Amino acid sequence: MSNAPITPEQLLQQLNWRYATKKFDPTRLIPDDVWNALEQSLVLSPSSFGLQPWKFFVVKNPDIRKQLVEHSWGQPQVIDASHLVVFAIKKDVDAAYIDRYMERTAEVRQTSVESLQGFSNVIKGFMEKPPFPLDINAWSTRQVYIAMGVYMTSAALLGVDTCPMEGIVPAKYDEVLGLAEQGYATVAACPAGYRAEGDNHATLAKVRFKTEDMIQYI
Repeated sequence: MSNAPITPEQLLQQLNWRYATKKFDPTRLIPDDVWNALEQSLVLSPSSFGLQPWKFFVVKNPDIRKQLVEHSWGQPQVIDASHLVVFAIKKDVDAAYIDRYMERTAEVRQTSVESLQGFSNVIKGFMEKPPFPLDINAWSTRQVYIAMGVYMTSAALLGVDTCPMEGIVPAKYDEVLGLAEQGYATVAACPAGYRAEGDNHATLAKVRFKTEDMIQYI
């Protein structure tokens, strides 16, 4: 007997239900308990070494959202969705950031920072002498997309619509939100809420290459 909290059929149903929502219902807000779960899906997202080289900015201020529309190719989802999350990297992750992570690890696991020195050295060694050419900010960006995937999947399982957006001007987002002075840089945005009636994209068949063309067993 499976201990899975949902069935395979339920998972596939929600993944097929999900689509990049083009038109949100501005009158429908995500309930607090649902949003709290989605917020935690961001916090609980996996990352390399568990380092979390990111921050998620939830833009609630409607005036700021209006400013962001012109830097989002005019896409109305930025305004109409219940919530707008901006996914940003922590720029230039360094030894000091790793030390902060070690301190947090010691706090959560009730151990000493000294006992974590070996783990800390592994991470710092990877950053200082990587096994392959490494652009630290590009590496952090890849981590952010993991978080976005977890967030979108979590939303789908909760019946919440999302729209991942790279069609934005990251530098302008940074400017409007004041991210540069905080040490962060925008990667992408993802509105979340509930689809509006009449969004024809909701009923279009999902186009994917055949499974056998995309999955190869070796």
